[in-house]
Amino acid sequence: MDRFNAMRIFTRIVELKSFSKAADDLQIPAATATYTIKQLEARLGVRLLQRTTRHVSATLDGQAYYHRCVRILADVEETEAGFGNSGVAPRGKLRVDLQGTLAQHYVLPRLAEFFERYPDLELEIGMGDRLVDLVRDGIDCVLRVGELRDSNMVARRVATLQQVTCASAAYLDKYGTPATLDDLAGHRAVNFYSASSGKMFPFDFMVDGEGRSITLPGIVTVSNADAYAACCASHLGLVQLPRYHVAGLLESGALREVLGAWRPKPMPVSVLYPHARQLSPRVRVFVDWITDAMSAAS
Repeated sequence: MDRFNAMRIFTRIVELKSFSKAADDLQIPAATATYTIKQLEARLGVRLLQRTTRHVSATLDGQAYYHRCVRILADVEETEAGFGNSGVAPRGKLRVDLQGTLAQHYVLPRLAEFFERYPDLELEIGMGDRLVDLVRDGIDCVLRVGELRDSNMVARRVATLQQVTCASAAYLDKYGTPATLDDLAGHRAVNFYSASSGKMFPFDFMVDGEGRSITLPGIVTVSNADAYAACCASHLGLVQLPRYHVAGLLESGALREVLGAWRPKPMPVSVLYPHARQLSPRVRVFVDWITDAMSAAS
């Protein structure tokens, strides 16, 4: 039995909680995955997985073995990358999930550069704002905007984004330009809500070093950044978003920034990855590269 291959199969079964999903992910027959785990348990003399008709979970011994496997596999990958025929070049597939508008502005335009530097890597890119389970979904790292709440991940801040409050020139000509926060009374917003939690986000401002949140009425609420900017450009109300997303419209005069003296705090951008991936050469080079790609955003 190939012990390292057995470890890879076992770890993916634990992460995906399914023999069939792990087999699909590794592109092997489901029968191979089942047979490999039976051999592995027989060799170790312990039960690693608890199986039911709908669910697969690690036993206590399985959990301990899983954490050791993850460390061993990462160490082997790092060693092979450093001493293989290619010398230093990492190889294989890297699964990443990127926030959509950031990817379109800062990452995708430079991908050719990435592949010139690392020609033996293959990227599988998901884009969106949804929350993903990195371990369960087999994702190596994600690029996310905002304050981080998941302490189980390793996080590296790669940029901070200036935020602006703005509206279309036509909207401001019709309803007036607010000069103070009190002037927001009588104005309306294009509101934004989280697709995952349903929470609607207020407008945030900094007043004498302290944060102040204001909720405005509106006739439209969206959960997509592109739709948010498009509704603003269609004269439907005020929005608050990272400047890069509407920089062209601001420069052309189609949109105008308001209340610039009370801009909200800059929004952090971070790369997150599981602790188990931190030794992976593939993750390391991608995180270093995307940090450089995002440097223009700060």
